[in-house]
Amino acid sequence: MTSPAAFRDQTNWSGGYYELAIEVGSSDDAQIQAVLSALWSAADVHGCFGQRDHEPEEQDLVPCTVGSLAEFGHLHGQVRLPTGQLVVCGCVAIRGGDESSDWLDFYVPGGALDNAGLAYWDGRRPFFRSDVMDDWLAGIGKETFTRAAFSLGVVGFEVSGCSDAATLAGQMPQERGIGYLLPVDGTLHYGAANT
Repeated sequence: MTSPAAFRDQTNWSGGYYELAIEVGSSDDAQIQAVLSALWSAADVHGCFGQRDHEPEEQDLVPCTVGSLAEFGHLHGQVRLPTGQLVVCGCVAIRGGDESSDWLDFYVPGGALDNAGLAYWDGRRPFFRSDVMDDWLAGIGKETFTRAAFSLGVVGFEVSGCSDAATLAGQMPQERGIGYLLPVDGTLHYGAANT
């Protein structure tokens, strides 16, 4: 049986990503670091590793830092789903440069969800969605925000870049194909996917 927590099993890393994508609201390394640290802690990620082709016990831990993200591209670990299954997970930074703010994407690959037996496609919806994953990732986003504020969070399957805080201008969309974590006057509001 395939373990959804195994790094070496490349099927765990396949199939796209179920994400909590966070628009940091700044391109300042200190702010990105604050959100990264808060996110890793809120998700209760086991370990922090630079390679996904070696099992955790076969490699050294790396610091959970912006520097490690720059060096390795992605940070990897293992996280326990609400179902109790331990699965692989990761995080990547998408740096916007001078023109826009940076994003941090925390993800669980679709292959790991498949190997854990967590359904995120029922054939009735026009896109992937798991209420279990949405609620769990939204909870991680809410906890992250209490420790390090951010401009926007979006939750769902491959949601990074689907929207941004400037476009929303503080207004929660009425019809939502993805989940939104939108700060308004310092308070984070969650709008679950509803279409």
